[in-house]
Amino acid sequence: MNLIFLGAPGAGKGTQAEVVSEALNIPQISTGNILREAAKNGTEYGLKAKAAMDAGALVSDDIVIGILKERIAEDDCKEGFILDGFPRTVPQAEALDAMGIKIDKVIEINVADETIKQRVSGRRVCQGCGASYHIEYKPSKTEGVCDKCGDKTVIRKDDQPEVVLERLATYHEKTAPLKDYYEKQGKLVTVEGQEEVAETSRLTLAAVGVE
Repeated sequence: MNLIFLGAPGAGKGTQAEVVSEALNIPQISTGNILREAAKNGTEYGLKAKAAMDAGALVSDDIVIGILKERIAEDDCKEGFILDGFPRTVPQAEALDAMGIKIDKVIEINVADETIKQRVSGRRVCQGCGASYHIEYKPSKTEGVCDKCGDKTVIRKDDQPEVVLERLATYHEKTAPLKDYYEKQGKLVTVEGQEEVAETSRLTLAAVGVE
């Protein structure tokens, strides 16, 4: 089964893609990872991607899709794959279709913006050992202090409320239109994100036919 996972930043899309990857024993393909891998391996598209990244430019869609096509031609994708982080725009989805990459289902993890803002802006990370906490769901014993190493816990730049809102606005403008695109193809399945991650996972697995 060939799947795409969609979801706003902070909706838990990557976590659910990982759950399905393990359940179906198919690889979870992250665009960032395959770009770095292809650049390291020096493939034709990888060298083009490296040149763009070294220049601080965005890697063009045709290069990303070329690398993607190389990746899904590998043996571990014979039974299927999960695309996590691509496509991000309708033109990318159209290019994917034009390249003949068949997608069976598109799973959207839907979480309200306000919930995402609350979840993400409450995250804290230890600047020493990297342990993660949440001021509401998983607080450290002493506020601002890591339980494991005693160093200071901080809010990451990406988790600042204003940055979260900016990332959500970008998602709604550029990526959310993919829902209509795939709904028209009869491929979109929406999973409502639950407060408990395990419950979201149960619904996600049911959406791909794993009970």
